Amino acid sequence: MGVSLETYFGSSGMDVSAMKMGLKMRIEQEGLPSGNLDMIYNTRLSQELAKWAETKETTEDIHMLLYKAYFVDNHNLSDIDYLVTIAEKADLQGDEAREVLEKRTMKNLIDEDWSLSREMGITGVPTFLVGKQAVVGFQPYEALDQLIKNI
Repeated sequence: MGVSLETYFGSSGMDVSAMKMGLKMRIEQEGLPSGNLDMIYNTRLSQELAKWAETKETTEDIHMLLYKAYFVDNHNLSDIDYLVTIAEKADLQGDEAREVLEKRTMKNLIDEDWSLSREMGITGVPTFLVGKQAVVGFQPYEALDQLIKNI
């Protein structure tokens, strides 16, 4: 189950429509597909699936499939059945993916990633960290270029 963007950000006084429009514009400027993101879902299981997929040989990029599922098609990435379908699209074994997700075999590795992120002060994704400077969130190319130039 997810939460609408209006519910999640509405009480902060943020202009959700402007935020969505800005995100869509940045995505399209980078040549990536975009959709109408209306909901926020817990993506923890998708992180565990991606971590497992990184241990496998595959011909399809699971990260791009997960990106499209979330940001283009606005699918619930906490739905195990849907994640198994994505794994299969990535040329991975669906039954093995289901076992990984149901038994949470990658949970500890993701916990370690999250712990390291907290220690480093990372609060959002993506985060690009160079030395002690960071760019957080989906930012235009110029922000990353400036990060590199500031080294």
